[in-house]
Amino acid sequence: MSASAVFILDVKGKPLISRNYKGDVPMSKIEHFMPLLVQREEEGALTPLLSYGEVHFLWIKHSNLYLVATTLKNANASLVYSFLYETIEVFCEYFKELEEESIRDNFVIVYELLDELMDFGFPQTTDSKILQEYITQQSNKLETGKSRVLPTVTNAVSWRSEGIKYKKNEVFIDVIESVNLLVNANGSVLLSEIVGSIKLKVFLSGMPELQLGLNDRVLFELTGLSGSKNKSVELEDVKFHQCVRLSRFDNDHTISFIPPDGDFELMSYRLSTQVKPLIWIESVIEKFSHSRVEIMVKAKGQFKKQSVANGVEISVPVPSDADSPRFKTNVGSAKYVPEKNVVIWSIKSFPGGKEYLMRAHFGIPSMEKVEVEGRPPIGVKFEIPYFTVSGIQVRYMKIIEKSGYQALPWVRYITQSGDYQLRTS
Repeated sequence: MSASAVFILDVKGKPLISRNYKGDVPMSKIEHFMPLLVQREEEGALTPLLSYGEVHFLWIKHSNLYLVATTLKNANASLVYSFLYETIEVFCEYFKELEEESIRDNFVIVYELLDELMDFGFPQTTDSKILQEYITQQSNKLETGKSRVLPTVTNAVSWRSEGIKYKKNEVFIDVIESVNLLVNANGSVLLSEIVGSIKLKVFLSGMPELQLGLNDRVLFELTGLSGSKNKSVELEDVKFHQCVRLSRFDNDHTISFIPPDGDFELMSYRLSTQVKPLIWIESVIEKFSHSRVEIMVKAKGQFKKQSVANGVEISVPVPSDADSPRFKTNVGSAKYVPEKNVVIWSIKSFPGGKEYLMRAHFGIPSMEKVEVEGRPPIGVKFEIPYFTVSGIQVRYMKIIEKSGYQALPWVRYITQSGDYQLRTS
């Protein structure tokens, strides 16, 4: 059993739109959702599943909206939650932003989408690219083709249409890694992880089969490639797009798939290995008399010298009553953002191995307040192209299509900051 009905509610709990799929739960039961949610919130016992008698409300909040599915007992909750998140992605593809106004302006197309997304309480076609082939929107009006079911919907490869043709066949592969890091005041790394994704942009004719080879440790061990010359990585929490043949990956760690057309995320992964901070920050506060302080910040690039970090932003917290800012830097520029109580030091290009200094002078009415407030952590943003901190590599991309055309795969590596914070004393 799955969802009986789906509702989209405004921030006050008023239904904006709904779709009854099974008719076994009265639609009026939704009236109990918001009072129940408020009550649980006040009790500090709010959960993603709320129950009223035999009726269960499975809900998520997005922007200023609640998406709620009602169901009776023995429902597949994980399936319903996956459906709700997929529904948000589809609506965002159509309307760019999913909010109350976009729902009110597009009632007709929302109803049509809800009809196609689910049938008798079970998810159907949730791929926005396929939906957009036969549900299109112009000036908030719906246009539907004569044929309600495309070949792709009943096809085994529902995420790709047949008959796609390109003059030039290409595949662009982006390997993007975000570094999450938390360092305490004495320089010890408290949290360190790499969250990665491999994104593809596919311009290939026909119905090609692709095989992607990575320097995956398990694959190396299976094929006898492991050794000192072959650097490998051990991927954790790997999640694949639905196009990947999971049985093949389970057997021999080959990533084999027929790709969707255009942009999509092929896979995501996580590495909990200890990461050396790529940009190291030290800061010192010096007091001058009772009303002035100087914050000295030193930044060092601890990655290889041939790489360059772009768009570096170092957010240095300052006391909430600071005034009269003056800055001195040997690279980049610094500005005071009083509404956030930070100084943002911007460095356009930061080569590995380099060390830079920034001094900020402030007037402080009360030094005692500074000591009571404490100091929030320093945040760092950056992006390093042509570099992965994990060492993951695309070893090959095989493209097989019955017409036998030649295609060019292009690979790009990017490392960027995720939640990257350094605490100061």
